[in-house]
Amino acid sequence: MSTTVAQILKSKPDSGRTVYTITKTDSVYTAIKLMAEKGIGALLVMEGEKVAGIVTERDYARKVVLQDRSSKGTRVEEIMTASVRYVSPSQTSDECMALMTERRMRHLPVIENGKLVGLVSIGDLVKSVIADQQFTINQLEHYIQGTPG
Repeated sequence: MSTTVAQILKSKPDSGRTVYTITKTDSVYTAIKLMAEKGIGALLVMEGEKVAGIVTERDYARKVVLQDRSSKGTRVEEIMTASVRYVSPSQTSDECMALMTERRMRHLPVIENGKLVGLVSIGDLVKSVIADQQFTINQLEHYIQGTPG
């Protein structure tokens, strides 16, 4: 039994359902400051209602720090990943894990009818898999003990 992305989003606390965004023309400094304030590792880059890219702490480390660029003088669009993979609410945690593993990604935007409805992280998926496994373990223990689950 694999959990759907919609179920994962519903299970997140209210604070975890908020998707933080930034624009392409914002400075990298502004992006990193927002990530630090919110305790997150990625921001979706938006052009109006459309996802234009994603910027991560990894982008900052590799494309600003290691290249000795100024975070205040560099715009988000200069370091973001423009081709963003995304999933729909009906997709499963297994499908997300496969995509993240294959593409070496840690965050997946969730798009429904062309609109951003959430973001799932590798941490969200791991929590979901652990919960699914714990449920299965509990059911098996009840079965072995002969008690109703």
